Amino acid sequence: MLTREIAQTIVLETSLRLNRNINIMDEKGIIIGSGDPSRIDDIHEGAIEVLKSGETLIIPFNEKGVWKGAHPGINLPIEFQDRIVGVIGITGNPEELQELGGIVKMITELMIKEKFIASQLEWKLRTKEMIIEELLKSYPSNSNIERWLNLIGLKLQAPFITHVIQMTDRTITNQTLTNKIEEIIGEKHSLVGFININRMFIAFSGFTQQESDKKLQKIYEELKKLKLKFRLAYSTSFKSMSKFNQSYIDCDLALQISDEAEDIISFAEVEPKALIYKIDRAWGERFTNRIMSKTLLKYADTLEVFFKNNLNIQQTADYLYLHRNTLIYQLSKIEKETGYDPKRFKDALTLQLALWSDKKLKSEENAN
Repeated sequence: MLTREIAQTIVLETSLRLNRNINIMDEKGIIIGSGDPSRIDDIHEGAIEVLKSGETLIIPFNEKGVWKGAHPGINLPIEFQDRIVGVIGITGNPEELQELGGIVKMITELMIKEKFIASQLEWKLRTKEMIIEELLKSYPSNSNIERWLNLIGLKLQAPFITHVIQMTDRTITNQTLTNKIEEIIGEKHSLVGFININRMFIAFSGFTQQESDKKLQKIYEELKKLKLKFRLAYSTSFKSMSKFNQSYIDCDLALQISDEAEDIISFAEVEPKALIYKIDRAWGERFTNRIMSKTLLKYADTLEVFFKNNLNIQQTADYLYLHRNTLIYQLSKIEKETGYDPKRFKDALTLQLALWSDKKLKSEENAN
């Protein structure tokens, strides 16, 4: 745990404050950090003695040269998890360093502990991302997933729900955001990690639908509180871990085909529209070309609002700031010129599918 990087960090931070030279020795008594770079990799016999005895070694001025590689001062064992992992040496008058040595030892051990915790969190975060990466494969390795889950002490239980959060312009770190989300869900009921720099994956595990809804609402509120720019899509519930790949595809599609103004999207709610994006292109073109007309294109936005308001004329007119009679005229014009009455469910369904299909075809053309 006591690496050269940590040792040199400790030396730099303590030497400047104490205005004294600090040396850090490893478990073999080799100097791995020092305010005097020329001493790096030297053997420190005083440190070897401390490692053997487990006790502090004071080297007075009259013993200068007795301990090879050591200068007058105080040398103290560095302890971590009930074992000695190294030695810290402070050069100077031993009588002046007695009290100071204990403080430096405590600070050093705290720094090592902090570094260890940080490395453990980073390792755990990376392991979760490996699990997510494997889960999202078309043919995931169950043995790998199980082994990695055991390493971090996590067990995923059905039912599952996948959530994908797409973010932009964020300043919060991956680790901080992951911790906040896990605190809301409960680490035993979730798998949280980043797929890329701006996309987060969250799996709910073992929740009832009611529990899932409550947790999702809390996550949404936290993201708003953090003032993040985000859009969140979530899948339908499923029971097999082999379905994670499809659930992610569903969330990704939900983000693509939904209104960009929507910041939380249920795949179940956009699934009828998603079916249009799944059908064969030739079928879609034939259907769209037959239904779409100049009139439909002209009143496409009006129809979309009308359908979102459940074919309610007054609500649609209010939303569009239109007079009720103006809206009725437009709907009647659509019926007259297309043969489809938007006020009838069956015809409205046909028109909605045509509008969705037209958008799909245009987006594909733009992509090409």
